[in-house]
Amino acid sequence: QWNLVCDNDWKGPLSTSLFFVGVLLGSFISGQLSDKFGRKNVLFATLAMQTVFSFIQVFSISWEMFSVLFVMVGMGQISNYVAAFVLGTEILGKSIRVLFCTLGVCIFYAFGYMLLPLFAYFIRDWRMLLLALTLPGLLCIPLWWVIPESPRWLISQGRFQEAEDIIRKAAKTNGITAPDVILDPSELQDVNSQKQQTYTILDLMKTRNILTITIMSVLLWMIISVGYFGLSLDTPNLHGDVYVNCFLSAVIEVPAYVISWLLLRNLPRRYSMAAALFLGGCVLLFIQLVPSHIRALSIFLVMLGKFGITSAFSMVYVYTAELYPTVVRNMGVGASSMASRLGSILSPYFVYLGAYDRFLPYILMGSLTVLSGILTLFLPESYGMPLPDTIDQMLLVKGLEYRPASSSTRDSKEEEENPEIFKSTAF
Repeated sequence: QWNLVCDNDWKGPLSTSLFFVGVLLGSFISGQLSDKFGRKNVLFATLAMQTVFSFIQVFSISWEMFSVLFVMVGMGQISNYVAAFVLGTEILGKSIRVLFCTLGVCIFYAFGYMLLPLFAYFIRDWRMLLLALTLPGLLCIPLWWVIPESPRWLISQGRFQEAEDIIRKAAKTNGITAPDVILDPSELQDVNSQKQQTYTILDLMKTRNILTITIMSVLLWMIISVGYFGLSLDTPNLHGDVYVNCFLSAVIEVPAYVISWLLLRNLPRRYSMAAALFLGGCVLLFIQLVPSHIRALSIFLVMLGKFGITSAFSMVYVYTAELYPTVVRNMGVGASSMASRLGSILSPYFVYLGAYDRFLPYILMGSLTVLSGILTLFLPESYGMPLPDTIDQMLLVKGLEYRPASSSTRDSKEEEENPEIFKSTAF
């Protein structure tokens, strides 16, 4: 469209990197906005932002205009993704929470990914393709009257009556008779006395324990992101039809998400993630040993590597959300997601290195993925544990000196005493 070849070929990967710059900025601000204004408000505001700027992109008159709008689209895209993820995490009970975070969120992401090469195959004009991918955003408007706010967030803001109304509606929808007292007055008084306290990004470094978890999460997300987006963007460079390769790259995500759901449901988080990362990393390192004439085997190994890294990417969202307490959970996931965008910004240039050495991207991505698998083994285990509400309730990283946690266990009491109410929220 704008002569992005020869001396201007650097603008191609830069366009993708600029999108991820927007994702980086969105990750930074979305967590703080969501913790301040609510999960639901930020979710729909950023959905509108993504749809509107994508629509304006269709009418771009220059590469510069397209790229600037791409930054804004990236900001909206990640902000609504993180807000929706945290909202679902906080409003659902344990068993449904894992189902939502893996199959609910991720598998529909994969379905959308599979539709992309299908749309692109039949709609070759990029403006019409972008329009076709943007208009479905309008279908989200009626969901404003369907999706509730997070009761956990409302409680953290001292809006107890609104939280109780949502819980009672969930109980009624599920055919459960709610108890007369859902939120204990003495516990509410405890929370009410602390509700004036505001939390900022600096609270992710407040104690040695949360600082250690934050640093480890940042590194883990960054490395996984390099591998995931690097392999996704590298599909045009594989042998064979570009549309088929892109479709295969999307299809492999479906079993990856199913496996991650089964692992999260039945096995410890640390070992499940580490196994997926070791699989993905080791397979990528082996690609260089495949003879050049066996193209099918190379494609198979790339897809197997994508399988492992995609599984880990799915699990890391759940794992991170379980490690951080309610008061800073959205900021914790947002900060980790922001760090992963540094990796995604670099990922187009990992692919670009393939022009100099075909196997160099796989060697780098494979080595980093194996290192991230080792790092995962040092995180605390959250499997079977209640979600923490305060920083003092966070699980301790092994090797840190033990410090007694707060006596407040409101979250675990709610789910233990009224498990049926939290079983599902089919509003």
